[in-house]
Amino acid sequence: MRTVLTERRLEPGTGKAIELLAGQILRIEQVEGGQCVDFNAFNLHDYKEFMHCGRTRTVHGFNPSQGMFLWSQPPRERAMLYILADTYGRNDVLFPRCSGYLYESAYGFDAHTNCHDIQAEAQREYGLTPDDVHDSFNLFMNTEVSMDGRATITRQTSQAGDYIDLLALVDTLAVPNVCGADIMRTSNFGLKPIQITIFEATAEDLDAVPKTPILRSQRTPADFRQPTIKADRELRRDTAYRPQFTNVPIIHQPIAIDLSAEEAALFDAVKLPQYGDDDAQALRDIVFTWWEERYLTGASGAPAIGD
Repeated sequence: MRTVLTERRLEPGTGKAIELLAGQILRIEQVEGGQCVDFNAFNLHDYKEFMHCGRTRTVHGFNPSQGMFLWSQPPRERAMLYILADTYGRNDVLFPRCSGYLYESAYGFDAHTNCHDIQAEAQREYGLTPDDVHDSFNLFMNTEVSMDGRATITRQTSQAGDYIDLLALVDTLAVPNVCGADIMRTSNFGLKPIQITIFEATAEDLDAVPKTPILRSQRTPADFRQPTIKADRELRRDTAYRPQFTNVPIIHQPIAIDLSAEEAALFDAVKLPQYGDDDAQALRDIVFTWWEERYLTGASGAPAIGD
């Protein structure tokens, strides 16, 4: 049995910054159904680490759901939260948050509820600025991508009582907000309240989280050549700067590959025409395409830094 730590109702047009400590669960629940919720998450002890939609969708696709992680951005690239449960199963990491600009440019409303401003106001409680709002994890939001690459938002069918449980793997500032899009299909052309509940995770909850590896490439500020956050806004050149790029200069080393007549015929049959007479590049393409198909899918998740 989970222990309830706190409960709160978020009314339309509002959001709330919540200290969600490692081992605690944030439940975001539909009160009436059909309401999108935008979500930001920051490392509570270092706001420069935050939930990264780009990395998350690379690992889990456009619609992360139960059994998947919310990852932080490079160079941290660790799992910040785990989706422990998701009764609706449709969330989005493709679309950006709605903003004041969107409503004025598209509809002529220069003052309208919008996710960016709601998010910024909620995060202001912890000293964050509108510049610190990051791309949202859009909960209960139905999105589709057509064959021609166009992305669309469709009406949702979430019901009262549908919820998503986010288990914090690190101390997090979690910031849900009730999406302000009342004139779009995002929340079925309306604004409804949301219920949020904080639980203490049980041992069973914690055991349900898959283990992730720890890699040397995951870096914290202690590993940065420049670990200090800029205190001013103007950008100035550091005259003492000397570039230190990894593995530079790049060295090309040719490797001879002997093909039998049968192998050469197979190679000619499958090599891509865009490489022309560059057989070396054509063969590289074949080899790495083979490797991707067999190994990359299972290894595409960013691992956790750990303690």
